[in-house]
Amino acid sequence: MDLALILLLGVAGFAIILILNNIFIVRNSECMVIERLGTYHRTLQSGIQITIPFIEKPRPIIMLRNLKFVETPRIDLREAVLDFPGQSVITKDNVTVTINGVLYFRIMDPVRAVYEVENIIQAVEVLAKTSLRAEIGRMELDSIFESREEINERLRLVLDDAGNGWGIKVVRVELLDIAPPVDVEEAMRKQMTAERQRRATVTEAEGEKQAAIARAQGEREAAILSAQGEKEAAILRAQGQRKAIEEVLSSGNGQLSSDTVIGYLLGREYLQTLPNIAKEGDRIFLPIETSNVLGSVGAIQELLSGKKF
Repeated sequence: MDLALILLLGVAGFAIILILNNIFIVRNSECMVIERLGTYHRTLQSGIQITIPFIEKPRPIIMLRNLKFVETPRIDLREAVLDFPGQSVITKDNVTVTINGVLYFRIMDPVRAVYEVENIIQAVEVLAKTSLRAEIGRMELDSIFESREEINERLRLVLDDAGNGWGIKVVRVELLDIAPPVDVEEAMRKQMTAERQRRATVTEAEGEKQAAIARAQGEREAAILSAQGEKEAAILRAQGQRKAIEEVLSSGNGQLSSDTVIGYLLGREYLQTLPNIAKEGDRIFLPIETSNVLGSVGAIQELLSGKKF
């Protein structure tokens, strides 16, 4: 009896251990691929799942955990990040640059991820490196810096198309750093400095040009306004002189000619100018005709009976 009881307890314990080993708690965003006698049978989703001992067995997958490849039966369905280190690639203009980046992918079909590729993480990494070399090899160095977003999108499309056969979806690809050789980087820095100086020179020259144009336009407008002012002033002076002549003629009661009146007015202006002429020195020399002008002024002044203009 004691031996039979021991055997019974042993069998019961073994059965309990066996059953416990075939009970799985699958968490959210995880799944397990189950094989029955070496053939795919079903995929376990989140929750408590039980498999048949010795007949059903989970198929492991190689995943990256803490920078190490780990074989695990639990397939993580969350978005994963794969960082591929700096790669030396050659551009179309034969410049060697070092580029590193990251890609984000997600397992969409666990069955394909398990059966279609041996090491899915390594496969994606190698594919990313080869695609990057091929893409950069078609571009020149300057266009790489200008078209980073386009490169990211083209790499994503290439990787996503190849990843469909492995049951994964590449969400996005990002180039983190593009490092050209030291001599090329120094040449680019000098080129950038020269370009900035050129832009500054062009901007300064453009400013001077606009300022010169503005000054010329201002001088032109000022000259036009000055000429218009002189024209209007001359017209007003002529109108005033004509009116003065008409008044003198009308005051003479027909005894004065136009030439005499004009001489009279010129004489008056001459007399008004003499004080200013005398300021320039102690001696002044007047032409002989001056006495005639002064005489006509006195005669007309007497004729007009004391009228002053």
